[in-house]
Amino acid sequence: MRLATHADLPGARSVMLDTFYHEFGHGYRPRWHTDVVDLAGTYLDTPRHALFVAVDGDEVVGTTAVRAQGPASPPHPPWIAERYSGDGTAQLFRVYVRPGHRRRGLARRLVGAAVGFIAETPGYERIYLHTDTRVPGAEAFWRSMAVEVCDARDGDPGHHQTVHFEIPVSVPTGPAR
Repeated sequence: MRLATHADLPGARSVMLDTFYHEFGHGYRPRWHTDVVDLAGTYLDTPRHALFVAVDGDEVVGTTAVRAQGPASPPHPPWIAERYSGDGTAQLFRVYVRPGHRRRGLARRLVGAAVGFIAETPGYERIYLHTDTRVPGAEAFWRSMAVEVCDARDGDPGHHQTVHFEIPVSVPTGPAR
């Protein structure tokens, strides 16, 4: 578990793209995934942003990213975008672990590292994230460490099934394993 380096970026990108195509079923979408094209510029070269990776030998098997930005509307409700606008919001992105490495605490440790980074970075007041509840285990995972802000599921199983969460900056996400 570590902050990503330039050498980690191809593996991190692979984890992200595999998640888009195999887990989410929609593939790469430029409107939502521009950071994946320029991981270095988005996460390594931008102050207050970070990318964390979990590695197994030489392979990147998990990712978690932090960006100093709130959610956009659309696709999210306008009041959510307003609530989390401004420099005080850190948003968690790309919390992905390869299927063969799940259920080992990697995602929890990655999120813990990101929360620690946020707590040590001046200016952050809150942590925002959203999840697609169609991903097996995602909703239960976030409910174990975050507080629901809005359940925006729309009743259409083929459409966004999003729940929005917040993690207080001062609250630890659980023990590192």
